[in-house]
Amino acid sequence: MASTAKRITETLAKGAPRPASSYVIIYDTELKGFGLRVTAAGARAFVLNYRAGGIERRLTIGRYPEWSSAAARKHAEGLKRRIDVGDDPMAKRHEDRAALTVRELCVLYETRHLPGKSPASRRDDMAIIRKIVLPRLGSLKAASVRYADIEDLHRIVSQETPYRANRVVALLSKLFTLAIRWEVITTNPAKGVQRNPEQARQRYLSEDELRRLLDLLVDHPNRTAADAVLLLLLTGARRMEVLSATWDQFDLIEGVWTKPSASTKQRRLHRVPLSGSAIELLEKRKRNAPGASAVFPGRDGETAITDIKKFWASLCRAAEIDGVRLHDLRHTFASTLVSDGANLPLIGTLLGHTQAQTTMRYAHLFDHPQRAAVERLGSSIMALQRKGSR
Repeated sequence: MASTAKRITETLAKGAPRPASSYVIIYDTELKGFGLRVTAAGARAFVLNYRAGGIERRLTIGRYPEWSSAAARKHAEGLKRRIDVGDDPMAKRHEDRAALTVRELCVLYETRHLPGKSPASRRDDMAIIRKIVLPRLGSLKAASVRYADIEDLHRIVSQETPYRANRVVALLSKLFTLAIRWEVITTNPAKGVQRNPEQARQRYLSEDELRRLLDLLVDHPNRTAADAVLLLLLTGARRMEVLSATWDQFDLIEGVWTKPSASTKQRRLHRVPLSGSAIELLEKRKRNAPGASAVFPGRDGETAITDIKKFWASLCRAAEIDGVRLHDLRHTFASTLVSDGANLPLIGTLLGHTQAQTTMRYAHLFDHPQRAAVERLGSSIMALQRKGSR
């Protein structure tokens, strides 16, 4: 490296000779520290040398000819004014480069936060991150993401899947809340984004639908998937609680299923009784696969299956059932309990709810038994009235 001193003009910037090797810096004779760097390959750029906190720094303003000599000089003058009042432009640039991008923040989320969630939640979160968050926000600095960015993303996703759009905002809100805790950012840009209204699903299998479904399940050749659906119906468990179940969770003598906290949504151990029908189903499965640890193993005979959506879709088509998700079997379980006289606290306990308000979604199912009760009351009272009028 060599250096010379001349007034930097457009003519100089264009015609300064290349050095034989490395680079040379031509410093301006009027604006201290302002210079033109010329490399052996012919690349030219304007620079500014300055001292901040006792440290010598060199900042690259921009390449020539994208920057003219006049524009570079004017910018250098502005930088020197900032330096004179204690600013350090190079340090700010280093901070910006060191700041995490949304993509890097998602990696932290995956490694620090996701291990504590259920397998199903981890899959859902990663699907949202890969398919929605990263394509739109991944390259942005986490600190530069604005409320408008999140609102725009929510609006775009809402055009196709309104409920999914709400899940995206919920995930981003959690992501940025954690980023504040990790001291990556100071504010949450997802806070306050208005979400789409959601109506709780009230879909249950009718007696006729349930009968058609059971007729197909009893003799279905795919016993693993068919038995998994049957256990969903008999226990009201969540899909992944059933699919990931292992034999060490079941006491078939006592008739109890102890779900570990790692597999439940509330992250709490959940102990539930099993009906005789459920025990019979499980005992048969165990006799047919005595060496497996998974109750519903996949093709390798050991690892648990992870999805039966295609099986469920084909089953519904064959049974001529529309608009029913696997999760609606849980609702059907609750509605059947109501019809058999169970109360809301008992239903909540069996379903593993930790808050009474969660179970209240089933309160409307009591309309029919309550009406029947008041009808019986009315009939009794009127019978007394008729008896007294004789």
